[in-house]
Amino acid sequence: MIRIVTTGRLRRLEKETERAHDRGRDMQAQADSAWGRHVRELYALTDRVERAEATTSEVGVLLTGAVAELSAAQQELLRKDIEIRRLRQELEDGTIVGQSLTVLMHYGEPHTVYASREDAYADTATHGVPAGTPWVPAGERPASASSWCIAAFIYDADCRGFRRASVPAPEPVGGAA
Repeated sequence: MIRIVTTGRLRRLEKETERAHDRGRDMQAQADSAWGRHVRELYALTDRVERAEATTSEVGVLLTGAVAELSAAQQELLRKDIEIRRLRQELEDGTIVGQSLTVLMHYGEPHTVYASREDAYADTATHGVPAGTPWVPAGERPASASSWCIAAFIYDADCRGFRRASVPAPEPVGGAA
């Protein structure tokens, strides 16, 4: 089959070819634009994922530390609860009239209560006082003047509470004895 191509037909084919090229360029530009958007979105999502992973890691470290602190606090509460029960049991078991308790004070503030003076002396080593350090009476100094001091208390049944074992003698009023 032979086909005769005229000049008009060639012009129409050239115009259709140009339009097809223009459409192809437009489609390529749209495809490039869509590709660019997708790449930017991919970078943004990757950045968000990396930040989320870093935050998750930091939160994990903080949570681990908090769990360790919570565990230590729970153990300390359990020890204190056991000690309170033991002391309550001792209190309920027998009369404590005439028995003394020793209070270790730090700058005049009660720090710890002990059943005996020896226990208090032994425990001061854990607070930085070298073992064998001689203990001297406080004398006229206030308790807040000493970094560590020990005071004995005895149970007074009349007032249903404890009072200091060594109460200073009252001075006579107006020189009368």
